[in-house]
Amino acid sequence: MKQLYTKMKIFHYKEKLDSLPQTVNQILPPIHIRIKPTNVCNHNCKYCAYKSDSLQLGKDMKIKDSIPKDKMIEIIQDLEEIKTKAVTFSGGGDPFCYPYLLETVKNISKTNIEFASLTNGSKLSGELSEIFAYKAKWIRISMDGWDDKSYKFYRGVSGSEYTKIMKNIESFKKIGGKCYLGVSIIVDNHNSSHIHEMTKRLKNVGVDSVKISPCIIDNDGTKNNDYHKPFFETVKEQIRQSTATLSDNNFEIYDSYHELEGKFSKHYNWCPYLQILPVIGADMRIYSCQDKAYNLDSGFIGSIKDKSFKEFWFSDKNNFFSIDPSNVCNHHCVSNEKNKMILEYLNTDEHHKMFV
Repeated sequence: MKQLYTKMKIFHYKEKLDSLPQTVNQILPPIHIRIKPTNVCNHNCKYCAYKSDSLQLGKDMKIKDSIPKDKMIEIIQDLEEIKTKAVTFSGGGDPFCYPYLLETVKNISKTNIEFASLTNGSKLSGELSEIFAYKAKWIRISMDGWDDKSYKFYRGVSGSEYTKIMKNIESFKKIGGKCYLGVSIIVDNHNSSHIHEMTKRLKNVGVDSVKISPCIIDNDGTKNNDYHKPFFETVKEQIRQSTATLSDNNFEIYDSYHELEGKFSKHYNWCPYLQILPVIGADMRIYSCQDKAYNLDSGFIGSIKDKSFKEFWFSDKNNFFSIDPSNVCNHHCVSNEKNKMILEYLNTDEHHKMFV
């Protein structure tokens, strides 16, 4: 089976890699963009990183912010023109709460840009579900509860929300199309003994893959490890059990449940990945990454409120070197290991690279 989750994808874009250093004059377009179209969400998750006082993510987020319809059309036109490869819609809020999402994905499906979305799955129905089924590359639904009662506990929703979402998943798979449907199980101390049960049930309703990830509870990696330590082996054993009994050519389990220090400490002073996968927030500001979205003091790299994305991106390469990860990014970062590989690649001694 080909690997969906791999840190090596960027190495298929050598021209982009070689353009990254500040000493190179030509800035190339981003390969992939995350767009947060709205900060509105119809769930109220207890662990939401955008609302937690102990996490930096979302600290300057305003719930009311939403990308205007005309601006979204302009953004998609710009990304098509500069030949960006992919767009992922994410939160902030839930992208399916964005009132212009249907029109947006209809527009983007007419371009060469691949698109995908993260969602809680509650609005995955109707015409939106059909266009995603036939036109999107993937959807990933976040999950925590294992029945209606636990879902209500986690998300502050009605008592039948879990049942509704599971039905949405089943209905989505029956539509057909080629959209890959994944679920991300967020592990904490409440659901840690239910991981195998959840995974099996998700396979039974037709999900293509399950990604199992730790709930992030603090900016400090050690505190996260201490939180997960009492049930860490219980979860790992269930992942091993699920992988042994449930994995096959049509169902993948991706184990992203691990100790977290490797995603926290940074020992480099510029971030290659912000040129590869930046974020457009619902406030029409550009942020370095998903882990620094809505951080105006340390994640902000520019605004497109009064200019186009294309105009901003090619205006001044120095914009992309204003953030020093060793000073301001010592918190969870999904790109840390990727950055370290890229920097090692870029720092290869030219006179010795042939000794492979």
